[in-house]
Amino acid sequence: MTIEIDDAGTGDLVGDAFIGFLRKETDQLLFKKIPLELFKKESWENKAPLKRVVEIVKEALEELNFDHKKEKILLCRGNIFDELRSYFNEEGVNYEPAIIEGKLQDAVENRYLDHLRNDLGIRSKRLTTKSGAKRYFLLFNWVSYDFYNREKYVKSGFKRWNTIWRQRAIEKYEKIVNNGRSTIK
Repeated sequence: MTIEIDDAGTGDLVGDAFIGFLRKETDQLLFKKIPLELFKKESWENKAPLKRVVEIVKEALEELNFDHKKEKILLCRGNIFDELRSYFNEEGVNYEPAIIEGKLQDAVENRYLDHLRNDLGIRSKRLTTKSGAKRYFLLFNWVSYDFYNREKYVKSGFKRWNTIWRQRAIEKYEKIVNNGRSTIK
């Protein structure tokens, strides 16, 4: 039997992140949350999200009745799993790095989008499951339109947020307010 593990939102600008699990043979899905607070300054610098991933995966594998002597894990190659890979190696867990596609990838990305829409109130029709530059700038613009109320949702531990993007978001916000386009999206 095989379990796939993938993430969503770990590299995105705002919100919580999610780890998804799929027991392929039974189609059993499970999701665990990494809280936004772990992506903030000191927590991020201390690698708190990476450490939390190890805890989350231990919990999930127990819930899924994973037998590390008989089963295998297909693990996403993302950096968020760096400490988990070390843990797996130390414990002798049978895993392979993998590009996760299909059911689990779609499910965990949709779980993240549900969080953005329902918990943060991001309503853009252009918000999709495809991560990358387009989604980054959509989220950046969302923060910029109401900067002082939305900055609390930013993963502020990311270096480039503090060195480049925060100031750009403030400038964009001020430009919007000064142009009289204060309609919040």
